[in-house]
Amino acid sequence: MKFSGKFITFEGPEGAGKSTHTKLLCEYLRKKGRDIVYVREPGSTRIGEKIRGILLDDKNKEISDITEMCLYMASRAQLVKEIILPALGKGKIVISDRFQDATIAYQGYGGGIDVKLIKGLGKAVTYGLVPDLTVLLDNDLDKGLNQQGKVKDRIENKPLAYHKKVHFGYMQLAQAEPKRIKIVRQDDDVALTQDKIRKLVDKIL
Repeated sequence: MKFSGKFITFEGPEGAGKSTHTKLLCEYLRKKGRDIVYVREPGSTRIGEKIRGILLDDKNKEISDITEMCLYMASRAQLVKEIILPALGKGKIVISDRFQDATIAYQGYGGGIDVKLIKGLGKAVTYGLVPDLTVLLDNDLDKGLNQQGKVKDRIENKPLAYHKKVHFGYMQLAQAEPKRIKIVRQDDDVALTQDKIRKLVDKIL
């Protein structure tokens, strides 16, 4: 798919700073006069936010891996159709906190679902949409999962072994698609990390 707009996604394990850096990037680009649409997964649509509530509620421990995957896919399908594709068609820059790579890393590598199955379903629900740039924020897993004062959701409460598999999955994805997926190590200095991200983004705009 070719659009006049640009699609940028942020990925990474828990506590890597995606929310912080997506917000900072949006502010930076808006100050430069860019038309920005920010979305998050799961969510950003009425249907997607309802699905988000189910997925992240720590009371829903009985959700199976395959159910989890299908719910993420359903939220993504609605988001792409309702918001992302129309925005890209109008020449806007869409910045998403997670996208298809997250399902491959979490439900594929983490949950053990066949990666080929996930990729096939993902291609269908996204209409073949691929990000122009994916910023993969990397961090220390123990530090990211144990941020003081943070109430953990159902995904964050999964065992460390699960999160290590997710991290490995992300590294595999980056190795397979180095032109699209750029690893940015989360630095203690937020400004330094953000500067690295801005340089990557400026190259594609």
